[in-house]
Amino acid sequence: MHILFTGSIAYDYLMTFPGYFKDHLLPDKLDTISVSFLVDSMTRQRGGTAPNIAYTYALLGGRPTIMGTVGEDFGDYRAWLEAQGVDCSAVKLIPGTFTASFFANTDRGNAQIASFFPGAMAYAAVQSLYDLERRPDIVVISPNAPDAMRKFVRECKELGLRYVYDPSQQLARMTADVVCEDVDGAWMLTVNDYEFGLIQKMTGWDEAEAQKHVAVLVITRGEKGATLFAEGVRTDVSIVPARQAVDPTGVGDAFRAGLLRGVAAGWPWPLCGQVGALAATYCLEHSGPQSHHYSRAEFLTRFREHFDDGELLNELF
Repeated sequence: MHILFTGSIAYDYLMTFPGYFKDHLLPDKLDTISVSFLVDSMTRQRGGTAPNIAYTYALLGGRPTIMGTVGEDFGDYRAWLEAQGVDCSAVKLIPGTFTASFFANTDRGNAQIASFFPGAMAYAAVQSLYDLERRPDIVVISPNAPDAMRKFVRECKELGLRYVYDPSQQLARMTADVVCEDVDGAWMLTVNDYEFGLIQKMTGWDEAEAQKHVAVLVITRGEKGATLFAEGVRTDVSIVPARQAVDPTGVGDAFRAGLLRGVAAGWPWPLCGQVGALAATYCLEHSGPQSHHYSRAEFLTRFREHFDDGELLNELF
């Protein structure tokens, strides 16, 4: 099964400040604020929703393709992704731009001051599914430039392509009409429980009503696991406890990758969700969304400590 992952492609610049921001902010001077924080450390990590999901999908033996727009600083990132088994042939370079970048400074109390520069991502709508050399079996539409997300939904419907709708943080930029139109007809809607609450507030759809508009509804619930509604059956998936919770960044992306890897293999829905659960935990145990790694034996051993796959996972890698 050929799955195309569309979405943002970005660098994450993560900094740490050894004090507290609140100690350096004057409430009566916020309208003229001028402050700089000397940080102790900074790391640049590979990020963006499309490569985050694709990385774990490839780690699990899949052969994903990503589609997105990048800047002239993407060369090393491209080479690294391709070395991991991610097809970047549908990634478009926008000359004279930088790849989208997320800058976050976190203090001792986990307060965060951050900025996001869309850079080349702002041009994502110049791409088209009509231009693909290979027709995908499933298109994943994850957070991206809003006009690109809408365009890809429309093109999936025109081309008769199954699509996974993963609006995530871009829900804040959408109207109720847009959400209704883009969700309706999706093969799968995947959100966390907070995001589903936003969709419910915007559309009035509860879980039962949402299932009338999509074939599969997936809601992740943090420490409570995830719920899958598919083929008229509800499946609740428990988490795999983390040995050490290090960084939640990209955990939802890793879950989606594991879930879709199971879909591509044709496995039952409970098993798809369980593969997603373990993939998410591996991500949680590392800093950054593309830092985790495991061998086939490591994944299978740990999986079977929590779930019964009936030997189906032997074909995973």
